[in-house]
Amino acid sequence: MFLRKGPLPHGAPWVFVDKLLSTRNTMVQTAHSSSAATDTSGTRIAFIQSSWHTDIVNQGRDAFTAEMQKLGIAADAIDVFKVPGAFEIPLHAQKLAATGRYSAIVACGFVVNGGIYRHDFVADAVISGLMKVQLDSGVPVFSVVLTPLHFHEHDDHQHFFANHFVTKGKEAAHACVQTLQSLQTIAA
Repeated sequence: MFLRKGPLPHGAPWVFVDKLLSTRNTMVQTAHSSSAATDTSGTRIAFIQSSWHTDIVNQGRDAFTAEMQKLGIAADAIDVFKVPGAFEIPLHAQKLAATGRYSAIVACGFVVNGGIYRHDFVADAVISGLMKVQLDSGVPVFSVVLTPLHFHEHDDHQHFFANHFVTKGKEAAHACVQTLQSLQTIAA
């Protein structure tokens, strides 16, 4: 593996693995190119988003919806549910999975350090809750719940994280289509 270090905006440390990124890009290209083979008839997606930092979180939802349309899933097949904060997402995911109406569930939120509580505990509870819903229900659950190490509400961070949510929304769309295709293959 090749590690490369370099600065992010504002000097935040950054390390990423080139091989991992190239593998992810290959998976995304595979999902995009093979999505036509997926039977999308009857596919409904539940998209749950938190209401904090909506100017940023909406970017993930909009990018997800646009990318799903490119991949053959109509925007009207995606039902959006808004909850107060990220902590409320897993319960909604559980209830939505139990309805049997959804082929997949996507969670989108932004958990930041507000200085009052440990945001990493909230993030861990949300992600653990989403994984539990997925494993207990058999309905795939995708996370666009992001927890930055540092976030400050100035223009540079607002812009950086809004763009990052666009990227994550697109990636979630590809992961969703690829997973649904894989699950269809297993069921066949």
